[in-house]
Amino acid sequence: MDAVTKDAPNSLLHRFADWFPGLKLFTHYQRIWFKDDLRAALSVTAVALPVAIAYAQLTGVNAVVGLYSCVLPMLVYALFGSSRQLIVGPDAATCAVLAAVVTPLAAGDPQRHWQLVMTMTFMTGVWCLLASRFRIGVLAEFLSKPILMGLLNGVAITIIVGQFSKILGFRYQEPYLLERLLHTPQYLAQTHWYTLAIALLTLMFFILAKLMRPHWPAAMIAIAVATYVSWALSLSEDGVAVVGNIASGLPDFQAPVFELGLMRELVMPALNLAMVSFISMMLTARSFAAKNGYDIDADKEFRALGLANIAAAAAQGFAVSGADSRTAVNDANGGKTQLVSVISALIILVIILFATAPLAYIPASALGVVLVIASISLIDIKALWRLRKRDNGAFTLAVITLLAVLFIGVIPGITLAVLLGLFQFLKVVMRPDDQVLGINQKGILRSLGKSDKVKPIAGILIYRFNSPLTYFNAVYFKRRLLTRIADQSPPVETVIVDAVSCFSHLDLSVMAMIDELYRQLKTQGITLILAGRKRELLAWCEASGVDTGDGGIVIRPDLTMAVRMLQNYKAAVSQGLAPQVRKQDDPDEVLAHSLL
Repeated sequence: MDAVTKDAPNSLLHRFADWFPGLKLFTHYQRIWFKDDLRAALSVTAVALPVAIAYAQLTGVNAVVGLYSCVLPMLVYALFGSSRQLIVGPDAATCAVLAAVVTPLAAGDPQRHWQLVMTMTFMTGVWCLLASRFRIGVLAEFLSKPILMGLLNGVAITIIVGQFSKILGFRYQEPYLLERLLHTPQYLAQTHWYTLAIALLTLMFFILAKLMRPHWPAAMIAIAVATYVSWALSLSEDGVAVVGNIASGLPDFQAPVFELGLMRELVMPALNLAMVSFISMMLTARSFAAKNGYDIDADKEFRALGLANIAAAAAQGFAVSGADSRTAVNDANGGKTQLVSVISALIILVIILFATAPLAYIPASALGVVLVIASISLIDIKALWRLRKRDNGAFTLAVITLLAVLFIGVIPGITLAVLLGLFQFLKVVMRPDDQVLGINQKGILRSLGKSDKVKPIAGILIYRFNSPLTYFNAVYFKRRLLTRIADQSPPVETVIVDAVSCFSHLDLSVMAMIDELYRQLKTQGITLILAGRKRELLAWCEASGVDTGDGGIVIRPDLTMAVRMLQNYKAAVSQGLAPQVRKQDDPDEVLAHSLL
C-alpha cells in the first residue's frame, strides 16, 4: 500500500513533465542564465516585429494580425515545446500557403479572408494534435529533405516575384507565377517611382546595418528609417502604399468560419500545411538541439506545434511554425531556455497594447523588401545542384517539386511533394535492396561483393531482404530469391533467409507466400531455413498453418547458428554419424545430438 501511495505522485509528476517540458525546465532555471536570455529576447523581438508585420501583408490580413500571431503561440510553445532554442512565429512558407488557399475562397472580402485564415490555422493545429496523439510524427518524414529543399526554393521564388508588385507599386492581375512573368514588360511600365525609391532606401539601410553592425537588427533599422521618411514627407499622399491605421489593444474576438462546404476545401490544404510546418520546424529544432547537446521528441513537438496553432487562431492570428531566422538569432545571442520566447512575447504584447500608432506609416514596399530578403535566405540552388552528384534520384525529386510549385501553384506543389515522398517511401519498401551473404577468412558472415575476401558457401545461399515483408512486396521477395537461386553456382541445396531483417510482424499474405516458396523449393530438392526471430516465427507459422515439423520449414535462432548446425550436420552425415531422423523427433534436438 505504501509503495502504491509513493509511486502515485511520481507517476503524476512524470506525466506532468511529459506534457510540459518547458515548465519542467523553468523549475530548474539557473539565475546565471537570465542575462543571456534577456539579451537574446531583445534581439529576437527586434527581428520578429518587422517580419511579423511583413508576413501579415503576405497572408493578406491586417498588419497587427502578424503581431497577434506571435504572442500567444510563443507562450504556448514555451510550455509545451521540447526545444530550448526554437522560436515559433510567422513563417514565409506557411503564410504563402495560407494566402494561396484562402484568397480565392474569400472572394475579395477582407473580413471573410481573416476568418478563413483563422479557420485554416485552427484546422492545422487539430491535424498536428491528431498526429501527436497517434504518434505518427514519422509520417511527416514523407517529405524527405530533397523534396523539402525543392519545396522551399519554389515557395521562396514565388514570394519574391509576388513582392515585386509592392516594391514597384503596381498590382498583379494574374494569380500564377508563370503568367506574371510573361507580363513583366507591361508591369514594369507601371512602376511608381516614389514607391521604388522607398524600397531602395530600405534595401540600402539594411545592407549598411549588416556591414557596419552585423549583430544589430538590420530589418528593424531599415523599416524604421523607411517609416520615418514616409511620415516626414507624407508619402502616402503621393501614392505610396502604407500599412494604415492599426487599433491598439487586444482584438475583438470573432469566431472562425465553420461552414461545411468551406471546411471541405480546407481539410487537405490544412493537412499539407501541418506537414510542411512540422518538417520545417523539426529541421530547425533538431539542428540547434544537436548543436547544444540535447534531444527533442518528434511527437511532443507535433503536439506543441498543434497547440501553438490553435492558440494563434484563438488570438485572431494565423498559422505559425519554427522560425529559423529568429531561432538562429536566439542561439547566436546565447539564449539558454524558452524564457526567451516568454520575454519576447510580453514585449510584443506591450507594443500591441500601447505603441501601434507608428506602425501605420510603414511603407508596403519596405515590407516587400524585408520579405524578399527573408525569402532569399530560403533559396539554396547550390545545395540543390550538389544533390545531382551525390544522389541523382534525390535531385530529380527536388527539381520536380520546385517546378511544380513554380508552375502549378503552391498548394498543388505541396500535394505533389507529399505524394512524391509517399511514393519514394513505398518504392524503398516495395523494391528494397537485397544481398547474398558469404563468409570471410575470419569465419564472419558478410555481404558478397566485388572483393575476393568474402566467399560463398558451397551449396548454401544465405539471403537478406532489406525491408519488412508485407503483402505488397511478398511476391517481389519470392521472385528475387528464386532469381538468386537460379544465378548461384554450384547448385543450391539449402536456402537460409535472414528473418531478422524482413519478418517484423504477422502478415497472412506473407506466410502464405513462404508456404508456397517452401513447397516450390522442396520439389527442387532445396531446404528452406529461416534464421532469427525463432519464437515469433514458430507462433506465426502455427497460426498460419505453415508446417515447421518433420520435413517442413526449418527455423533457427540466428544466421550463425543456422550455418554452423547445417555444416556440422553435413559433416556428420558424410562420416555416417548422423542419426536417422524420425517424424516425432525435434530437428534441433537431432542436430544437437549429432554435434555430440
